[in-house]
Amino acid sequence: MMADLIKVGMADYKVGRNPASLISYGLGSCVGIALYDPVAKVGGLAHIMLPDSTQARSSENPAKFADTCLPLMVAELVKNGATRSRLVAKIAGGAQMFVFANATDIMRVGERNSQTVRMVLKKLELRLVAEDCGGNYGRTVELKLENGIFRIKTIDKGEKEL
Repeated sequence: MMADLIKVGMADYKVGRNPASLISYGLGSCVGIALYDPVAKVGGLAHIMLPDSTQARSSENPAKFADTCLPLMVAELVKNGATRSRLVAKIAGGAQMFVFANATDIMRVGERNSQTVRMVLKKLELRLVAEDCGGNYGRTVELKLENGIFRIKTIDKGEKEL
């Protein structure tokens, strides 16, 4: 039986359970955040674009930002049988896709995204157990809900599993 592949678009998150997998394509400066409960085999994947909703002009879509997306995803995971204290986090993405000679902080979106994601995870007391962030290349990420493996595929750097 083929497991369901649940697609997570940009500025979105999805929650699922074994035997499904959650996948998000083409993360550049965006960060993919996988949360997983290894006992309930329930997990979620978020594809956040920006670090911080408080700096945004419009925060109509809470899934776009690390600080507003994660609490929503945690609540939905718990509703689906996850136990909050068992959740582990893995993150990938946050690339610097374009190099500017005089890049200011504001241009380093990828780096700021991954830093903020780490901060938000800490604030929510979620354990970050693995990450693959930075670089200057895009990633596709997949969370396998049968075992919590977070697979990262890149065009020219091959694949890895966290």
